Amino acid sequence: MKFKAAIFDMDGLLLDTERVCKTIFQQACDALNLPFLESAYLNIIGCNSKRCEEILTGAYGADYQPLHNEWKRRYQAVVMHEPIPVKQGVIELLDWLHNQSIPMAVATSTENNVAKTKLRLAGLDQYFQNLTTGCEVSNSKPDPEIYLLAASRLEVSPDVCLSFEDSNNGIKAAVAAGTIAYQIPDLIQPTDEVIALGHSIEPSLTDVLTKLKSIH
Repeated sequence: MKFKAAIFDMDGLLLDTERVCKTIFQQACDALNLPFLESAYLNIIGCNSKRCEEILTGAYGADYQPLHNEWKRRYQAVVMHEPIPVKQGVIELLDWLHNQSIPMAVATSTENNVAKTKLRLAGLDQYFQNLTTGCEVSNSKPDPEIYLLAASRLEVSPDVCLSFEDSNNGIKAAVAAGTIAYQIPDLIQPTDEVIALGHSIEPSLTDVLTKLKSIH
């Protein structure tokens, strides 16, 4: 395998954010006496804010805007002030890639200022040459636009970029961009459609690192 760069998703991949976010969404629903529509919620994982709004407005209708406001208020009170736990194997993989002189980037659907704060609080910002966020692209994951932009900022072709994702929306974007894609599932397991894409699926980034060491 010949790779010259690495692009990482953030939430659910580098940081154990998805469980925090889901719990806070449920709390916001309870506070407003609204049902927690889990299937709709799971469909937004990996999407940017615009696509999230489209999906959840379809599910909640006119109730979504007050729900969004309550959810955002509660969520930012946590993630803008407290470090989110780093997921298993993250530091070891980042250190190994750094020692191999592999440039790294983050491609996350999260808004720019929130993403920067999360990475800084978790102590991960030092590893990455650039950050590409959902507010910088017209099309949300599963569209490959964000990966193509991140690769261009690293000045490499996508086909020599490792990519790491947890969600089905995210891995579809990474594969469509032509990257060397690894999926480490978090809240959602790969569907048959996603498995058929033929990318690597691993239980943790620790397992990814072991595999990369064996073939690099």
